[in-house]
Amino acid sequence: MKKIGRLDRPDNFGSAQMFSNPILERISRTHIMVPITLFFAISSVSFYYALTATSIGLSVGLPVMLLGIFAFTFVEYMMHKHFFHMEPDTPFKDKLQYSIHGVHHDYPKDKDRLAMPPFVSAAYAAIFYLVFQLIMGDYSLYFLPGFLIGYSAYLGVHYIVHAYNPPKNFLKILWVNHAIHHYKDPDTSFGVSSPLWDYLLGTMPKKD
Repeated sequence: MKKIGRLDRPDNFGSAQMFSNPILERISRTHIMVPITLFFAISSVSFYYALTATSIGLSVGLPVMLLGIFAFTFVEYMMHKHFFHMEPDTPFKDKLQYSIHGVHHDYPKDKDRLAMPPFVSAAYAAIFYLVFQLIMGDYSLYFLPGFLIGYSAYLGVHYIVHAYNPPKNFLKILWVNHAIHHYKDPDTSFGVSSPLWDYLLGTMPKKD
């Protein structure tokens, strides 16, 4: 198995201490509902301004929101594959990769580190908005809520596949694929909320 973290094998019961400073250590952890609530609050404000401060009607705005959700699935896949799993060829990259994702592979059941801390999530949302505003102007006020809804869905799925047993229905594939990614082959199954891009880009797990 390719090594992503620093342990020889994942520890399903432990939790890493990433900072000696107790304040930094505390703010490096977050309950999953904190960023999800933050994203829905930002989405609500953005949607309100889309309705009241632009001339873009819902007949156009709602498809733009759906496009935002779809776009997030691609960003999720590409970030996971190329950023979270980057090859750390310098000490800085090694520390960055471990801090943002390697620690999660070492301690996959640590519920407090299944999402970025709130200040990081807020910074992400602000950066996304500025990029979307630069590219698409007022349409960004519809696109951003869709994108953040997609992000929230990803966070929710990521939490439940680590915290709960798989269901006996079609959603089980999400649990199975993510388990393969963590415990068998980290070079497959980069999509967490959807296997779509793994199917399209050839990174679905190989069948035994």
